[in-house]
Amino acid sequence: MDGQRQQWTFLTNHTRVLHFIARNPTTRVQEVADACRITERTAQRIVADLEQAGYLSRERTGRRAQYTVNLDTPLRHPAEAGLSVRDLMQLLTRRIPEEADVDPAQ
Repeated sequence: MDGQRQQWTFLTNHTRVLHFIARNPTTRVQEVADACRITERTAQRIVADLEQAGYLSRERTGRRAQYTVNLDTPLRHPAEAGLSVRDLMQLLTRRIPEEADVDPAQ
């Protein structure tokens, strides 16, 4: 049972890749792979998936790519109806204060 608990995570690799690219728009696929702890081939496939679905676009400048995350694209799953990529990125970058930092009067 302990092995099963350690195998799942809250975020998908697609979410991790999109979030990393949003924070690092001139990144290379190898850097994406390293940061997300996936293979370069998997990172390439995920970037292609995200591009094809309209979540990001890529513009080549020489040998580098400049990525643009399309923040107003709606999330695909019916459970996230009405939410956009912008909402997801804001959620992932929002800092939740520690309990000690929360004012009980609020």
